[in-house]
Amino acid sequence: MVTYSESGVDIDLEEVTVSALTQKLKETLQYQDVITESGHFAALVRLGNQGLAMSTDGVGSKILVAEMMDKYDTVGIDCVAMVVNDLICVGARPLAMVDYLAVEKPDPEAASQIAEGLAEGCRQANTAMIGGETASLPEIVRNFDLAATGIGLVDLDKTVAGDKIQDNDVIIGIESSGIHSNGLSLARRVFFDKADLSVDDPLPTDEKITVGEALLSPTRIYVEAIMELLEEVEVHGLAHITGGGFTNLKRLKKGFSYHINDLPTLPPIFEFIASQEVGIEEMYRVFNMGVGFTVILSEDKASDALKIINKHHPAQVIGRVSDDSQGKVEVNTFQGKWIEL
Repeated sequence: MVTYSESGVDIDLEEVTVSALTQKLKETLQYQDVITESGHFAALVRLGNQGLAMSTDGVGSKILVAEMMDKYDTVGIDCVAMVVNDLICVGARPLAMVDYLAVEKPDPEAASQIAEGLAEGCRQANTAMIGGETASLPEIVRNFDLAATGIGLVDLDKTVAGDKIQDNDVIIGIESSGIHSNGLSLARRVFFDKADLSVDDPLPTDEKITVGEALLSPTRIYVEAIMELLEEVEVHGLAHITGGGFTNLKRLKKGFSYHINDLPTLPPIFEFIASQEVGIEEMYRVFNMGVGFTVILSEDKASDALKIINKHHPAQVIGRVSDDSQGKVEVNTFQGKWIEL
């Protein structure tokens, strides 16, 4: 059985590590009027009657696939997407970003391609890349690493913090563009080690594209759809489905359970990974499984919400919320088997 931990990423150990880090930093929250902590996708600091949202993230080991293909013009989109998709989870409109590019040695051609992706991501998110840092770290970094930090603003009376989630609310799932930027360590282990494929080989479950093209498909940016939605419909909760898969829903209102029973057709890339002795529970704990973002609202608002979202990305109702004090996530998998995450 191929697991994420065996591939070099231990989710449980990561949680313990993050906890060890954040416990030491919690005392700093007293120095400003912090509204939501970073556990809720983006942190909010009060600025008068508005909240300043902040989030930071990187591209991760997807960079290694870009290196294998010598193609760097999409990872910048991923970098922007991972940040702005977190910012909008609190209802904030992304305003500006700064990037951090750490390199083994300067490479103007690769940097130019990376910048193309960053610019395209900013265009899709309608945000500005106002600065950044490039560091040459030959003894620390191999090839390069890419990350960014973004800020956004939201009126405090329009903040989406999950506190309005109610029993029997529906969950809308917005489709992903594929693997996005999480779980690449496990995916690379499956494709390149277990299945012994190369980036140039056709994807076995969709031979119209190569393995490399499938893995590098840029993370979908949901800013435009969510910003329009928030102007028209009352939303109770928003969740970016990234590392941890549907367990990200647990970041929302505590004590509520989230039941996912009607997911879209499984994308070909996940169909192949599932065929390679990767456990079903593992897949739903690691990957987005075809849903990159979720919206939670009352059932009577679902139709209006779907009309707006579907103008931008395919979306559908995928489940419901229950106030059962258990705080669990249950998923009806593509095999027709219910699992608890």
